[in-house]
Amino acid sequence: MANLKELRDERLRKLEELKSLGFNPYPAKSNRLEDIAIIVDNFDSKEGNSTIVAGRVIGIRKFGKLAFIVLQDASARIQLFLKAGDVAESDSANDQIGLDHLNLLDAGDFLEASGKVIKSKTGEISIAVESMRLLAKSLRPMPTEQDGFTNKEERMRRRYVDMNVNKEVKERFIRRSKFWQSTREFLLKNDFIEINNTVLEATAGGADATPFVTHMDALDQDFYLRISHELPLKRLLVAGFEKVFDIGARFRNENYTEEHLPEHNAMEWYWAYADWEKGMEFTERMIRYVCDNTWGARQFTLANGQEVDFGDDSTHFPKISFVDVLQEQYSIDVFESSMEEIQVKLKENKLEVEKVDNRIRSLDKLWKKYRKTIAGPVFLVDIPVFMQPLAKVNKNDTRLTEQFNLVFGGSEMCKAFSELNDPVDQLSRFMEQQKLRDEGDDEAQMLDIDFVEALEYGMPPACGLGYSERIFWSLEGITAREGVPFPQLRREIDETTKVIYHDLELR
Repeated sequence: MANLKELRDERLRKLEELKSLGFNPYPAKSNRLEDIAIIVDNFDSKEGNSTIVAGRVIGIRKFGKLAFIVLQDASARIQLFLKAGDVAESDSANDQIGLDHLNLLDAGDFLEASGKVIKSKTGEISIAVESMRLLAKSLRPMPTEQDGFTNKEERMRRRYVDMNVNKEVKERFIRRSKFWQSTREFLLKNDFIEINNTVLEATAGGADATPFVTHMDALDQDFYLRISHELPLKRLLVAGFEKVFDIGARFRNENYTEEHLPEHNAMEWYWAYADWEKGMEFTERMIRYVCDNTWGARQFTLANGQEVDFGDDSTHFPKISFVDVLQEQYSIDVFESSMEEIQVKLKENKLEVEKVDNRIRSLDKLWKKYRKTIAGPVFLVDIPVFMQPLAKVNKNDTRLTEQFNLVFGGSEMCKAFSELNDPVDQLSRFMEQQKLRDEGDDEAQMLDIDFVEALEYGMPPACGLGYSERIFWSLEGITAREGVPFPQLRREIDETTKVIYHDLELR
């Protein structure tokens, strides 16, 4: 703690000296002309050209009248070669730093350098510096790659440091961006329209989850942070749109797990005049497109050791039956077995039996235990009507819905179905869900009478699908918290910060 404070105090001293000399340590403007990678990757055509680069100082070495600075921007690193007589002297009026004030710079500072592209005597691509400007003075030293930055708690709390030191973390979030970009590209190429809907909803619907509640002062009314994108997008089908999607955050007031975060990004699409079978084929093409454009691969080894292969375009994912799995694995008849029989199987499989457990939650626990063994990809089908309040009934067996879930890596990664568009049936199913809520199931869906009213105006037959960034986390082989830039953590202020800002009485 003391060491960090002493280092910070020394940098503050340098900051004050720069100011006293007339330098602006935090100018607004940079004159950078090109990324460092452009110079490094095109040295043959760039050699001898004048340029201006900018970035973070990684290291400084001084040997008499020579000095070397390693500069890094988002694209690459390059060496700055400084030679007395060639580098312009300090000029505070123009914020120009010369060799005579090099001692006021530190690793971590942001610097701008102009000069010619050369190769040093050792063959290293460099900039022969003619002038330099300080763009931002850093007050805390950034750990070096050699120092390491491996403490998990520290990494999560200071991801801006983590991404600087652990390059694979930064590269992961570039891939995360590509994951969502390729998702969007695929849908746009297939004539879907992106429409972003509100996050605050009067009724939380579209999923089995506990919502966050907030209060809107303007209306003096409680609202819920959305748990799903589903119902507003279906209202758009009523409005006359035929292919719509939304990508954005959703919120479920539940515990952290390796696979779930209370806040995470998700996507849902809805396609009028399509059914679940069209949706399955579309999902196969979409997941392959996303894999190709995010990782350049379709075969993955997951963190749990399972191998997943999404195959070539001529193949289809196998299907497994929810009803058959519970019969074959647990001798449970999804429709006829009593709650007592189901609870016996829960206990036999060391699964929790809760006071408010109902048939849906109990069957789901048994399925999820078996699900862990499935590497996939497979489509789970034959989901009972009583477990899915928003899907159409399967015409071949009216006890089942036209629903499929994409399963791989031991988890359900996508859920999709032929959308229920019968307002009378929808109201009946909402009432069944409301009864479960009244009996203590906080995750059962709320009655959304406005959505029922919308269906009464008529919604075309449609298929809809949703997935979250859990697909990305799984294929990256990381936990949920590792998969987002700044995960929520319990508020905590470290002791060094308390000492540095002691007058603020932080706690």
